[in-house]
Parts: sequence; structure tokens; C-alpha cells
Amino acid sequence: MSLKNERRPRGRGEARRVLVVDDEADIRELLDLTLARMGLLADCVGSLAEARRMLASQRYQLCLTDMRLPDGEGLELVRHIADTVADLPVAVITAHGSAENAVSALKAGAFDYIAKPVSLDQLRGMVKLALELPHPDPTGDTGGQSRLLGESPAIEQVRNLIDRVARSQAPVHVTGESGSGKELAARLIHSLGARRDRAFVPVNCGAIPENLMESEFFGYRKGAFTGASDDREGFFHVADGGTLFLDEVAELPLTMQVKLLRVIQEKRVRKVGATSEEVVDVRVICATHQDLKLLVEQGRFRQDLFYRLNVIELRMPALRECREDIPMLARHILDRLARAADLPPPLLTAPALGALQGYPFPGNVRELENILERALALMADDCIDAVDLNLAPVQLLGTGAGSAASCLQDHLDHVERQAILDALKQSNNNRTAAARLLGVTFRSLRYRMARLGMNE
Repeated sequence: MSLKNERRPRGRGEARRVLVVDDEADIRELLDLTLARMGLLADCVGSLAEARRMLASQRYQLCLTDMRLPDGEGLELVRHIADTVADLPVAVITAHGSAENAVSALKAGAFDYIAKPVSLDQLRGMVKLALELPHPDPTGDTGGQSRLLGESPAIEQVRNLIDRVARSQAPVHVTGESGSGKELAARLIHSLGARRDRAFVPVNCGAIPENLMESEFFGYRKGAFTGASDDREGFFHVADGGTLFLDEVAELPLTMQVKLLRVIQEKRVRKVGATSEEVVDVRVICATHQDLKLLVEQGRFRQDLFYRLNVIELRMPALRECREDIPMLARHILDRLARAADLPPPLLTAPALGALQGYPFPGNVRELENILERALALMADDCIDAVDLNLAPVQLLGTGAGSAASCLQDHLDHVERQAILDALKQSNNNRTAAARLLGVTFRSLRYRMARLGMNE
């Protein structure tokens, strides 16, 4: 019998059950008592082997595991659950200050982590979030929420990754060119996860003056500085229980990066002028169009902060990588713009669609929307032709530095894709062997194929 248990819906009145895995009897007793007070049943075991046996015979809504067990590591259990009961959230208990273990657990698929000594308030908050995770809908229905449109391999890859990371509390770093939909991806992660009913707080880090950053992020007490006539909450307080989206995070000055790192690690905030810290429960999603790894090498972005923010990287593809989606996107945008202007949706002629699909779109989806909005406002009849789009000549676009970079990236992507295809052909589609031929790790090859939109 397969260990891939069917996760049938809980019957009415059936108690929710948690599996607790820890080799310390006093920790098991503490967790058991705390969960019981929350109206939950707990099965407590002290080893990996016992945990696997319980998972094979019982259905759980949450698993809590220590990182160090007598017969192995908690990470082994995280991976085992990901392979056998993929929709079961598992949270790990780490040693105090063990940031590396926490990040490793999140990368392996853990829902969240909590550090020893265990804070019961943080534990209860984490348990409540885990139990509020939505059940995956096999029909793909998002309940009327915004969706990431497109059927290209690159968009399908992003959509699948969003679905997976939405069921975790791991920090996410969304990368991609300007206008590629990074904030949309962040909002989807929030709306598909356990925090969907809490606040989503977007912050443009590049728009806040450096001297105001600390008070804007962390809040301040009355009298903390000239003009502080009342207490004020910061972004972290406003986002408490929800998601804080840090757009253009690369714009943060180094001094602010240090303070942000501490808040993320300790899950506590000290307001300007305050003498004590306050616990905050915030999921951080950040985005930038810059290369953070390069900024780290240049000393302009802290490596330890990058390590904590980049637990999961989600790359939004450029529109030119999804040309087959342009007709669908264009019609969807035109329908929305026409409704807002109380106009009937105009027809896009075949030459207009051809012109759009041949255009490089250095500004991505945002530029597509601007082009269509302008065409809708200026069109002479009930259809939009190629001339109405007023596209810049393609040959002129190559003279700009941004476009030159885009063309170079397209060329490099083509070379990389061809090298992978050649290696797969030589190895009869054995990816492990292909990775050896290319001189990269299997994991690196898998990431590169995902980035290039190469199907599984």
C-alpha cells in the first residue's frame, strides 16, 4: 500500500490531531498540554521511526518536529512528509540562534519554524496559521481571486511554484524585470495562504527617505523625536498577522538592512523611543529588479540578510519569454479597460496581434497595458489595427542600454537552452548524467531548466 495518504475532509465534530516529534519528554509534555488547551489532540513520539509509523496509520492536520532526533535529523522528516503527505504542514523546532537550520528547514518545505526556548504565544499563533491553510482545490479554482494569466511553460512554472510557496511561511524573493508582475505574484502568494484574511502591506523601499525609514518600518513612541506628538505603529505592526511586501528591497541602506535582519530573525520589533520589544507575526515577501547577488559581492547588500530573504526565489519571466500568451493578455486587458471606460470591447485585428507578438516589450506587461490604453483612447472605429498601437520601431529599441541587455539575455538564454538540450540528448534524457556533462549539480540543472521554461 502506498504511503501517499488520501487527505479526506475532516468529519463534523472530529478533533484535529497534531503529531509532535521530540526526544525530550518535558518538551513533549509542554507541547501536548498547550495543544490540548487549544482543543487539539496530540500524538507525541520521540524518534523518526515512530513518527513514520504514526504518519502511515493516522491522519494529521499538523506535525511539529525537533531538528535533532536520536535516529536522524528533523529535515529527514520534513522531506518524508513532502514526499508522502504533501498537504500536511510541518513546522520545526530549532535551537536558539540556529538561523542556518531554520533556513534549511524552510527550503526543504517546512511550513514554519520556532526557536527554543519555545514561546507559547508564538507557538499558538503558528499552530493557528497552519490549521487555517486552505485545502488544495483539484479544479484549480481560486475562488474568484486574481490569477496569473497565461498558458506558456514559463507562466505555468511560476503558477505551480506560487501554489507551493503559498502553503509555507518561508520568506520569498520575487525577481524579474520592471513591469513583469512581481507584486501580483506576492499578492497571489498571500491570497492563497493561511494569512489571506489578514493585511497585505506593500512598501516601496525606494520611496522612503533614509532618515524616516526606522520610524516608518518600526513605529515610534510619543516624544521620541521632534514632531512625534502621538504613538504611531510602523509597517510591521500594520502587517501583524499578515504579509509585508518589500518592493525594491535593494534600495534599503546598509544601516536599515541590519535592523531589518534582526526583526526577521527575532520576530520582534522595538519602536523608536521604546524601551521594550513587541512580538510581531509577519511573513516577508520582497522583490527587486536588481541582481542582489551582485550587490552582495559589491558590498551594497548584506549577505546575511540576502540569505534570510532569499529562502525561496521566484523569478517572474519577461513578456518576451511568453509571446504565445500575448493575444490572451491583450484581450483580457482591453476588456478590463473598455469596461472601466463604459465602452464595448474593441476587436484586435490580426496585424495588430502580429505586431504585438513581434514587439520586444522592454517594459513587459505594464508596457503592454499602457500601449493598449493609449490605443483604446485614440482609436477611430470599433477595432484596433497595428497602426493604432503606435509601437516604437524594433530596430530603434536596440540602441538603448536596457534593450541591449535584454537582447544579450535572450541570446544567453538561447545558448544555455541549447547546451542543456544537447546534454540531455547525449545522456538519453538522464538529467543526473546531463548535469555531469555540463559540469553543474543536478539541483542547478533543475533550476536552470525551470528558469528557461523547459517542461518536466
